[in-house]
Amino acid sequence: MFNLINRLLLAALLAIAGANAAADPVRDFVVAAQMDNASMVKKLLKNGVSPNTVDPITGQTVLILALREGADDVVNVLLAQPGIDLERAAPNGNRALMMAAFKHNKPAVLAMLAKGAIVTYPGWTALHYAAASGDDGIVRILLEHHAYIDAETPSKLTPLMIAAREGHESAARLLMQEGADATLKNNESLTAAQIAERADKPRIADAINAHLSLSRKGL
Repeated sequence: MFNLINRLLLAALLAIAGANAAADPVRDFVVAAQMDNASMVKKLLKNGVSPNTVDPITGQTVLILALREGADDVVNVLLAQPGIDLERAAPNGNRALMMAAFKHNKPAVLAMLAKGAIVTYPGWTALHYAAASGDDGIVRILLEHHAYIDAETPSKLTPLMIAAREGHESAARLLMQEGADATLKNNESLTAAQIAERADKPRIADAINAHLSLSRKGL
């Protein structure tokens, strides 16, 4: 519902702007992408607008914006473009694969991986985002594509810590089963179990501590 309202507002703004200003293909492309207006996106691409156009307001590529808004038809159009840049980062560091992982967009994740998207960057990774959203399926896919399971953000948060903090017990268990190091500490010297406790997620803290206990016993 929120995305629908956003799209209606964007459509109204586009109509008003169109009546009062000269055509701006970049603006039109950004708005069409967020509205999931695939036909308009195709038309603008045909007229020479780059599939890697960046929103001048947010600094995000139209692909990232479309993924964020759940504009699946536009995402498919953009991913089919031969020159699509999957690696361009927004000012906040977001990349297309990260956004797809966070938004539970498995088809887009698979499509980008098939096109050679880089899975692990220094700092925040798509695996962190999948852990944050608790998407076990995408966590598995990323690990199958050699995502570094103990990747650290600038504050030394691992995907396991993120899953623990956000209350995603299944994702936390999956990460531990796949070899995540539960003894690592963030820049506050907190382990994943301690982060879970601080976030009032005692079940996850207990699960992590039980895993560590079994590991110490060699089980």
